[in-house]
Amino acid sequence: MANADTLEDLVSFHHRKDIISDIRFSPGSGKYLAVASHDSFVDIYNVMSSKRVGICKGATSYITHIDWDIRGKLLQVNTGAKEQLFFEAPRGKRQTIPRIEEATGLIRGRRCPLTPLLLPLLAAAAAKVEKIGWASWTSVLGLCCEGIWPVIGEVTDVTASCLTHDKMVLATGDDLGFVKLFRYPAKGKCGKFKRYVAHSTQVTNVRWTCDDSMLVTLGGADMSLMVWTNEMEGSREKRPCDSEESDTGSEEDGGYDSDVTRENEISYTIRALSTNIRPMFGIKPHLQQKEPSMDERPPVSRAPPQPEKLQTNNVGKKKRPIEDLMLELVFGYRGRDCRNNVHYLNDGDDIIYHTASIGILHNVATGTQSFYQEHNDDILCLTVNQHPKFINVVATGQVGDSADMSPTAPSVHIWDAVNKQTLAILRCYHSKGVCSVSFSATGKLLLSVGLDPEHTVTIWRWQEGAKIASKAGHNQRIFVAEFRPDSDSQFVSVGVKHVKFWTLAGRALLSKKGLLSSLEDARMQTMLAVAFGANNLTFTGTISGDVCVWKDHILCRVVARAHNGPVFAMYTTLRDGLIVTGGKERPSKEGGAVKLWDQELRRCRAFRLETGQVTDCVRSVCRGRVDGKILVGTRNAEIIEVGEKNAACNILVNGHVDGPIWGLATHPSRDFFLSAAEDGTVRLWDIADKKMLNKVNLGHAARTVCYSPEGDMVAIGMKNGEFIILLVSSLKIWGKKRDRRCAIHDIRLPFLAVGSSENSVDFYDLSLGPTLNRTSYCKDIPSFVIQMDFSADSRYLQVPYQYWTHVSTGCYKRHVYEVPSGRHLTDQAAIDRITWATWTSILGSEVMGIWSRHAEKVDVTCACVSHSGISLVTGDDFGMVKLFDFPCPEKFAKHKRFLGHSPHVTNIRFTSGDRHVISAGGDDCRLFVCLEVCTHASLKDVDAGKTEKKNSLEKPELQKREKSSGANLRM
Repeated sequence: MANADTLEDLVSFHHRKDIISDIRFSPGSGKYLAVASHDSFVDIYNVMSSKRVGICKGATSYITHIDWDIRGKLLQVNTGAKEQLFFEAPRGKRQTIPRIEEATGLIRGRRCPLTPLLLPLLAAAAAKVEKIGWASWTSVLGLCCEGIWPVIGEVTDVTASCLTHDKMVLATGDDLGFVKLFRYPAKGKCGKFKRYVAHSTQVTNVRWTCDDSMLVTLGGADMSLMVWTNEMEGSREKRPCDSEESDTGSEEDGGYDSDVTRENEISYTIRALSTNIRPMFGIKPHLQQKEPSMDERPPVSRAPPQPEKLQTNNVGKKKRPIEDLMLELVFGYRGRDCRNNVHYLNDGDDIIYHTASIGILHNVATGTQSFYQEHNDDILCLTVNQHPKFINVVATGQVGDSADMSPTAPSVHIWDAVNKQTLAILRCYHSKGVCSVSFSATGKLLLSVGLDPEHTVTIWRWQEGAKIASKAGHNQRIFVAEFRPDSDSQFVSVGVKHVKFWTLAGRALLSKKGLLSSLEDARMQTMLAVAFGANNLTFTGTISGDVCVWKDHILCRVVARAHNGPVFAMYTTLRDGLIVTGGKERPSKEGGAVKLWDQELRRCRAFRLETGQVTDCVRSVCRGRVDGKILVGTRNAEIIEVGEKNAACNILVNGHVDGPIWGLATHPSRDFFLSAAEDGTVRLWDIADKKMLNKVNLGHAARTVCYSPEGDMVAIGMKNGEFIILLVSSLKIWGKKRDRRCAIHDIRLPFLAVGSSENSVDFYDLSLGPTLNRTSYCKDIPSFVIQMDFSADSRYLQVPYQYWTHVSTGCYKRHVYEVPSGRHLTDQAAIDRITWATWTSILGSEVMGIWSRHAEKVDVTCACVSHSGISLVTGDDFGMVKLFDFPCPEKFAKHKRFLGHSPHVTNIRFTSGDRHVISAGGDDCRLFVCLEVCTHASLKDVDAGKTEKKNSLEKPELQKREKSSGANLRM
């Protein structure tokens, strides 16, 4: 502390080792001084006695801001872990204000949905904070300043705030160098603000002067101090201002929605440019100097024969190599960023949809599937030709890289859904991809919309492959464009804050913007969906839940709150003119996410989907020609059939929602398997019945899953470092433990081994009960664990890892440890004599051949050897599944490759009888089930020249040089 006039030192303290982040005198006489540090403590000192009188404990991260109340008896504390804490002064005792800390976590962390029952509690929490008189407000957390946070950002993005003394204006600084002014309190998401640009990067602090007439801001990288004049309303002169426009976007487009924002900002990358999904560095196995192993003996040797590398379960049976894989089943569909991509075919007997790069024809009665597999990248849109002359003709558009007509350029495929024959391929001039396709009334013309910056609109005569007309659509994202169902020349496009009405005149495209002038207080919102009525009526669904009714191109009516959330999908029924809409809203007794309207959108009937979700988000709707059924696709990868008469829901397709599917485990004796994903669920699937049997919501992202050898228990590893043991019979928790803070990457039974990102493998003895006390652990693992395998006698554990440092000087290796002592086994002769119960390692001389010659930026992500011990399947970052003979010690071994997944195959497994291969997708979040085709031939006997597939995901220039083996590839 120093004298304010002379700046002479009065007294000093040194109780902390880390940075002092904030310091404040108590109000009034300044009797106490609060000092916050990055040690996660706030120390309180008595100024008169120069002694520390209290310590505020309980923060889980560094302290960022502190504020006193006007009485000097309460401290408000912000931390780097998104905590808003309160402490009594001067002792520092933790004070709990009901619902405050929970509310802060909900608002910033989005850890659980805001249910209607919780909203009043949150409002009450905000009111309690406001009632406390604060001597200052520099907090960036809490419901009172929720609106200062950007839509997408981290907790450190807003670096500073300061409230004027009249409690009217809140100034903030952020990491981008912006100074912003908000009305206080800034409740609700995305508050309106005025923004000022001056600092180069980070604004480290902002403070108002004593009379609020000036604002002082400090810059980080520019090391500058700036002083701003606060011009009060009414006294401002009419002259240019330093501020940019106030953010009125949310007011104009009807509000904010996370799904709309995500879809608008998503950036698609072609598979050929994929990078590794794990942060791995170092020298890859195929580039390392290969050391001779004990297997490489001379033809004549008196040494005893080496034991089998893998324990087999088919003793007495004739081993037959797997020659081919045929795709039999796909669980899930792409609904998170697409719309109206699920349709009925064959009078409702079949449905057509897509996921990853696969078009899927699904029989409603039997659940059997057939596939169109000619795309070489992810499909983004799908439509069905409604003209009787072109029955079962489907168009699908995909992701692309450029508009130069190269093999990676976006394309639209027109194909027959029954025989999967390709009728036409249109190489588009849309860079990035094709986001919407639509057939005209006669079925002869096709409309496509691109993801290029101009969002180009193109009309094709698809049977001839000829482009008729093309024109820039809009500078903002176009979500969907559709022909009028009775026209070959008129169509409508909708997107971010616009709607356009188009006419094809010869080879020219003419457009008119939607006019709002006929209605008072009308505003242009973000439009998400379109449908059509008689007499040239057009209906558009908006982000706010309204439906706009247009006559020609003029707005004539607004159906307010047709849904409680964004209207993502609309469908026009040709036979009777009824309109189906699908939105995002919470199920209730009065309404649902799907509604059936009359021809003028004046009356409707609502349908609840009964999915068990807090909020239903419908992305696709379609109405059958017969039987009175509505087909619904949701963002949660579900396809549901709804009966119009009884409102009964039949879930046809299930799938994981968000994030990669990391965990995969097959049942030891039945055709069941488990999957675990970042969406926080573990799901049980039945291959024979082609359906999901059950799911468990864990509340946190799951990373790995494993069956016990008897199949009666399941071990699940979580992203937060916790692991859980479930009983299969009841799916109830038998035990759980968290000894690590980082993600669990692999988990193994029966002697429980848990491998994590903390470079460790922990052992637990389940026979000691559900307390799950750690018995031992493996030391000296240089990097995070990827996969683990037990030896056949459960005495040893092999742990492949990838050594990496900040200077990239490591190498890919595997370690072998003794169980349960954790002792590191380094004797190579002893290692070569071990027989393994399973093999999922991507490292080792036995699997050297799985590494591609051209894998500079991508990795082999997963592997699994069949129970027969003679076949090996792998997945990689390109989205390929490859089939090898096992072992394959020679570099660049011959193989077959199979396509279908989006980038990153995260896991792969054989079922218990080696009849199926299950693969899990990263970007696509889908599960592929492949049927094995066995012959008496070995992959080494098949002509290597017949393996190349024209839709390979590797770069075209690399395809010609890499050798693989096999006949025609199917998946």
